[in-house]
Amino acid sequence: MKRRYRLLLSAVLVFLAVLVVYGFLPLSSGSQNVLTVGAFAGSYWSLQNGNSYKILDDAIDLFEKENPGVRVQYVSGITRDQYQEWLSGKKAEGKMPDVFLVPSDSFQSFAEIGAMQSLDGFIKHDNDFSEDVFYEKALQSGRYRNMLYALPYECSPVIMVMNRTLLQDNGIPEPRKDWTWNEFYEACRMTGVSEGEASGQYGVIDYSWKDAFAANRVKLFNDKGTACDFTGDNINEALILLEQLSKLPKGKVISAGDFYKGVVAFEPMSFATYRARVQNDLSYQNYSDFEWGYTSMPAGTAGDNVSRLDTLTVAMSSDSHSKRDAWRFIKTLTATEAIQKEIYDYSEGLSPLKSVTEDPAMEEYVLDRYGVVLDRDVITYVMERAENENRFPDYEELETEVTTAVDSILEDKSNIRMEQIIWNRRINNYIKKLSY
Repeated sequence: MKRRYRLLLSAVLVFLAVLVVYGFLPLSSGSQNVLTVGAFAGSYWSLQNGNSYKILDDAIDLFEKENPGVRVQYVSGITRDQYQEWLSGKKAEGKMPDVFLVPSDSFQSFAEIGAMQSLDGFIKHDNDFSEDVFYEKALQSGRYRNMLYALPYECSPVIMVMNRTLLQDNGIPEPRKDWTWNEFYEACRMTGVSEGEASGQYGVIDYSWKDAFAANRVKLFNDKGTACDFTGDNINEALILLEQLSKLPKGKVISAGDFYKGVVAFEPMSFATYRARVQNDLSYQNYSDFEWGYTSMPAGTAGDNVSRLDTLTVAMSSDSHSKRDAWRFIKTLTATEAIQKEIYDYSEGLSPLKSVTEDPAMEEYVLDRYGVVLDRDVITYVMERAENENRFPDYEELETEVTTAVDSILEDKSNIRMEQIIWNRRINNYIKKLSY
């Protein structure tokens, strides 16, 4: 009898512990629970923005009205550059915010140290929530080792901005969404005119190795960034394209301002940058005598119309004692249409909520108010094929090393295959040095 009683008591204690872990049973009672949020000032996209807390403040107001027993607080004034160090300090102190924004370059680091609570259990038991409301590729940005740790709050894929007027004047058809490297190169070749002819016009600016590698399905590093494969055929094909583009008039060595002057046919840029330029940039207003447009990135010979995708996500602290409230607030920020619509007024990216970004009324509103085209057909196509960049510690250092490798190969004009082998050894030796 006593044994049965002890077993029953143990089961009850385990059940209560589970309730505490998931926030369904508070550790202490009180009239009002305080939920803390980690956020940073300014634009995530490194653009000028005086409304950095507007969306968060409105989400807090809405949440507190719907949950009168909860008060939400955050610390203002933390810059984007200070943010990861600030969060790491809070984690070390045991004072991690219950809910916090997660930049893409910090996600894997926080996942590896167990700073984020898996959301799979909350989603499984929440009949009012569905992952299907988000663009799948944006949702994937919050996954780590097949578990979902964060929901997408705002995203920005790379798109190919084009000068429609220049293309038309040169008899070049506007690219389809499924265009290829061959079509891209031919359009650049037909557009390019040397400085000795007329006033000079050029095919493309700022098409980088990162764009070419993504389009040709290159997996450069392993998931942890401890090994690099720079010898593959997909990389070779991408380098050949970059070499061909570099031989066109002026190639990529021109100023970014030339696109505004109407003498450049193509320029890859993040959607956030495109929005900011159209809405705010005086250069656009000064050189608006040509028609802008955008489409997907051109597909590589072994790839697809892949765009690099950057996503700002929202996570829950694994140390939070208010997990139920934290989950509700995460949903308010990411899955509430009224809040997500504000991205088109107070930020520069795309809402990862399909019902918002693909809403015809939103398309009309953004065009009328800001002059920005939300081409639902192109955006849907791009988001279906977008890929999140594999970010890990030391990624930026290795990215710089790859840039040096690509620049050296294109400048030396030597055997690309041999140079790939040489640089593969150098990059992997550099990775070993970083690990010491």
